[in-house]
Amino acid sequence: MTDLLLKNFDLLDVEAGKLESGQEVRICGEKIAEVSSSVQNGSDVKVIDLGGRTLMPGLIDCHNHISREILAGPPSMLPSMSALRSSSVLHDMLMRGFTTLRDAAGADLGHKQAVEMGYVVGPRLFVAGKSISQTGGHGDHRVRADQSEPCACVHLGPGIGRVADGVAEVRKAVRDEIRLGADQIKMMASGGIASASDPIDQLQYSREEMDAIVDEAARSNTYVMAHAYPDAAIRRCVEAGVRTIEHGNMLSLETAKLMAEKGAYLVPTLVAFRCIQRYGEETGYNDEQIEKNDKVLAAGTQALLVAKEAGVKVAFGTDIAFWHEHQSEEFLIRGEVLEPAEIIRSATIIGAEVVRMEGQLGVIKPDALADLIVVDGNPLDDLGLFQDQGAHLPLIIANGKVVKNSLTA
Repeated sequence: MTDLLLKNFDLLDVEAGKLESGQEVRICGEKIAEVSSSVQNGSDVKVIDLGGRTLMPGLIDCHNHISREILAGPPSMLPSMSALRSSSVLHDMLMRGFTTLRDAAGADLGHKQAVEMGYVVGPRLFVAGKSISQTGGHGDHRVRADQSEPCACVHLGPGIGRVADGVAEVRKAVRDEIRLGADQIKMMASGGIASASDPIDQLQYSREEMDAIVDEAARSNTYVMAHAYPDAAIRRCVEAGVRTIEHGNMLSLETAKLMAEKGAYLVPTLVAFRCIQRYGEETGYNDEQIEKNDKVLAAGTQALLVAKEAGVKVAFGTDIAFWHEHQSEEFLIRGEVLEPAEIIRSATIIGAEVVRMEGQLGVIKPDALADLIVVDGNPLDDLGLFQDQGAHLPLIIANGKVVKNSLTA
């Protein structure tokens, strides 16, 4: 096996938020073997000169949906078509520099295996399978006029959710998702935008049901990620032991301090709300859904500042549904209130903690997995370098393999 030797670059230390010069990186197989100023250059090493560009860890999106039918109504495509379409979504995400993706419901073990086996070129995946929702909750996408019972054969159809009510049912649902290969469990804990019958401030699931979901996940050595907008919903989740709060737009300082105390993570997804504001009506969102989006959009970046003040660890998420090409705009939106180093840290080392791969992802050091991107400039000065569908990322290495190389002198 031929090693890769990367030389002539500035290394972005994401922890310290600064560039370092004079280092070289040797990659052996899927891992980083050496980072030093004097890497040995043997005959079985392929040298790649980065031309003074910036080398940094691959990006991690901790909340996205590669295969998602978000609007209420009948399915718009067969599961087979949905899965095939997701292959191009995955490829394009990788070309934007996202070498790891935590899918927040919709993708399953099959998607993950397709990437691992090389059938699909895309980021390494951490999948949630179907989200767990109460009747009438954010994962119940029946329109109000639909009086049918939710189908028990949830795995045969498209969509992101399954309905389960009561302690026994939610335990069974979590066990089933774990049986099917979920890396983490997604729970719907408040109203949502796309679902038809739940206002944003609705508190979903009883405490007993939430406790059961968290307990089942913990006994299988995994954790719960929870969709929650209002502060009361966030607090209930944290008190129940939920590990990551998704969205969290209406987070209060008091609840944020509780999150920090409990070690819970916040995963905002601000670009999704701006895309719905821009394109929702033409995509099929109705007036009620647009109004709900306006409500959470108004909170916007404030939750970032609240979390920062309380010391909550914040990961990078996007929740893009139909508009994946806008994924990297999340950097610019967060850049309205945060420094680039903070945002990059959220998309690297903090993201690695969320997917429980700290020290393996989000860093450039010996024995870490070789997920690396090269940037035409310094992203600490210009978050625009993550825009334009990866145009400013001439070299991308995922799991030790070069998946893009457009380097010129």
